[in-house]
Amino acid sequence: MTPARLALGLEYDGSGFHGWQSQSGSPNVQDAVNRALSRVADEEVRCMGAGRTDAGVHAVEQVAHFDTSARRSRRAWLFGANTYLPDDINLLWVREVAGDFHARHSAVARTYAYLILNRSVRSALERNRAWLIRDRLDDEAMHRAAQALAGEHDFSSWRAADCQARSPVRNVMDIRVRRSGQRVWIVCRANGFLQRMVRNIAGSLAHVGRGRKEGAWIAEVLEARSRTAAGPAAPPQGLYLQRIEYPPALLPQGSPASLDALLQVPEDI
Repeated sequence: MTPARLALGLEYDGSGFHGWQSQSGSPNVQDAVNRALSRVADEEVRCMGAGRTDAGVHAVEQVAHFDTSARRSRRAWLFGANTYLPDDINLLWVREVAGDFHARHSAVARTYAYLILNRSVRSALERNRAWLIRDRLDDEAMHRAAQALAGEHDFSSWRAADCQARSPVRNVMDIRVRRSGQRVWIVCRANGFLQRMVRNIAGSLAHVGRGRKEGAWIAEVLEARSRTAAGPAAPPQGLYLQRIEYPPALLPQGSPASLDALLQVPEDI
């Protein structure tokens, strides 16, 4: 029987994992999903994710694909796998796709959101979900400064030292900084990201928000093309993989016109 290719969407709380990528001796999301799918399929299944997330980073909708000879209904794949997954990982949907669909290589855009909790006292509920900054942030200044990053640029200044990407050039299609009460969101949509790129940008924008740097500094750092020119990386717990987009012919999802349509920023409780 010819194997079928299936795509799936999943969410996870990355607090207890050493990232998405399979690795020996460390809990990771990919291995947990592989084990769950293998039990449903009654054969070994190995899924390929759209992108890696670092230790402590969360996903609102990661996408992966896998090949299998097993024939199951969508409902059986979805609810069966969720039965075997830990509470901090959850499949959202499963569907059959064409054999040339690839979760990583077929993607045309990715969106990450970074959450800062901007208040004077720490949070018991969001300690693993946001970066606590006690200084009052000027989110409007951060947004204006961030616009220097829009477009196609060499993002070497925000690239991790051990990043293995062949090119530092990426196209940032949209970037926003938005406040919702005590929460400040940095949301970036691009054709791809370098390792720790969003966390490094968030750390630099926080310097602007705190008044430690002028807004024009972000453009200067971009031009420098050196990691040493930028601010320190923001911690991982505030970062969320928000969405992966594909050509509709490969994976129909709808195409939001803007980040405002894509990201539903939660209001304060």
